[in-house]
Amino acid sequence: MDKQANHERILVIDVLRGFALLGILMANMPHFSSPVMYGNMKTNSRLDDWTMAAIDVFCEASFYPLFAFLFGFSMILFRDRLRKKQLPFIQTFLRRLAMLLMFGIVHAFLIWFGDILISYAIAGGILLLFSQARPRTWMIGAFVCFLIPHLFMALLFGMLMFLEGTKETGNGSIQLAMEAMRNYQSGSMSDIFLQRWNDWMYANGSGGLLFTVLTVLPLCLFGGYVAQKRWVEEAERYISVIKKIALWSLLLGIFLKLLPYFTVKNDFTEYIQNIFGGTALAYFYGTAIILLFQKEKWRRKLIIFQYIGKMSLTNYLFQSVCCTLLFYGYGLGWYGRIGIFSGSMLAFLIYGVQLIGSQKWLQFFRIGPIEWIWRSVTYGKKQPFRK
Repeated sequence: MDKQANHERILVIDVLRGFALLGILMANMPHFSSPVMYGNMKTNSRLDDWTMAAIDVFCEASFYPLFAFLFGFSMILFRDRLRKKQLPFIQTFLRRLAMLLMFGIVHAFLIWFGDILISYAIAGGILLLFSQARPRTWMIGAFVCFLIPHLFMALLFGMLMFLEGTKETGNGSIQLAMEAMRNYQSGSMSDIFLQRWNDWMYANGSGGLLFTVLTVLPLCLFGGYVAQKRWVEEAERYISVIKKIALWSLLLGIFLKLLPYFTVKNDFTEYIQNIFGGTALAYFYGTAIILLFQKEKWRRKLIIFQYIGKMSLTNYLFQSVCCTLLFYGYGLGWYGRIGIFSGSMLAFLIYGVQLIGSQKWLQFFRIGPIEWIWRSVTYGKKQPFRK
């Protein structure tokens, strides 16, 4: 491959990361601003209802799979880069994962409970078992790790629905929601820390963290498979396959994401919606951007996402810092005080600031500040920072 093709490959991966960060922020905003995790929250207007539905269909559970795919993809690029430099892969990658885990722990317990980095770090450790495997093994592993646990869980929820009837999902715990509202709005630093801990345990305790790891692992494996088969670098060779994936993932994704809206909203339909529908829609987003990137007109429009994508870890953490300062009591205390639509508009504003800020930052620096720390720890020495 020539240098131009390699350059475009890097750009499209950065564009995908940048685009995924927008979806991540849109999906996370209701959780930043309200105790929506503890049940269906009452909305203030029909506009909020429609906005929440749009987030649910187009964003919820559709962007962390894309990030997981990119994580596995990047692991292969990292491995091949180290091999060319004749550097040890396993030791270096373990340092990389250890630092990612540290970022995740700080993020989850000192900033915001909805961290995904811890799960990626653990999944990355499992990926090491496949580091010497052939691409076919990565593909088989992806299908097995995805289908077995999720078909089992879907069957379990389906059986419970059959036994208990097709009743709708309940309103969750009003008491837990009110506690979160009180602590995040006006609690002390210790109150907020304990609430953050309780929220993390609610989401990740009793096997929740293991389930999240098992959910992102197959997506990481598929990303590694695609990287080894060079589907992105040589997209023109696989254009027919990519188009078929884009078409079928769009149709399947939209159908499954709408399932609770034209049937009944319960644990079974929401599980199918998020796990299968969310993953399908993630693959549509990824393949659609790769296809559009083959056209010069669209490449010029999409290229703006590369800046935020090159600083994806910094920007991901910045989103949490910014939103908690806006919504928690040690900041402006807006928690529970703005509607879903207003929160979404705020998300676009924050993302716009990140787009401009990232572009400006990269005029003077090679990478983002968190990426610089991560890379320096990974290689065991200070890395170049300024241009």
